[in-house]
Amino acid sequence: MTKRHVSVKSKEAGQGLVEFALVLPIFLLLLLIMFEFGFAYNHNLTLGLASREGARTGAALANGGVVSCAGGNDPMQVDANIVAGLQRILKSPGSDVVMSDISSVRIFKADATGAQIGSFVNVWAYAGVGSGPDVDPGAGVEKIDFTQSSVAWPACSRLNGGSPDSIGVQIRYTYRLVTPLAGIVSFLRGNQPITIAMNDQTVMVLNPTS
Repeated sequence: MTKRHVSVKSKEAGQGLVEFALVLPIFLLLLLIMFEFGFAYNHNLTLGLASREGARTGAALANGGVVSCAGGNDPMQVDANIVAGLQRILKSPGSDVVMSDISSVRIFKADATGAQIGSFVNVWAYAGVGSGPDVDPGAGVEKIDFTQSSVAWPACSRLNGGSPDSIGVQIRYTYRLVTPLAGIVSFLRGNQPITIAMNDQTVMVLNPTS
């Protein structure tokens, strides 16, 4: 009787070990997915805060108070200040955003639904640390990391009177998996890394300027 009792116990232990071995990979995979989702959410949250800061800056500066755009002048560097504002959020302590993975920052004229109107959009591209203009010369603040690649909506042409324009600021970002899940997915896809396109935008109405 004693030998039979030990044998049953041994079988139960072996069965439990097999079941644990089968469940463990699934549990670890779910854990990795949860961590990855948390990282992705944090990136997306930072992008949202940055686009709002950019739009807030653009709405406050409006047309920079410039009366004439002769020669394409923009003494206030409105768009550069917009980019500087959102960059401060993107590079703030606690941000995990990889600056070089920002494909573009788009500043556009928006309609009531937040959609871009025609071709009224200015595009800024990441060019490397300190490669862009200095928005505050002499203040000891580093230059922004973006340069303007196209201009179709000059700042001084923006209307902020009785029927003000709305400004939209969009950040286009490529999120790359940061947990070991990246290696698993890459292996299953034939060594092709997986990325997620994240686009966040904020639209605000231009404020009156004196």
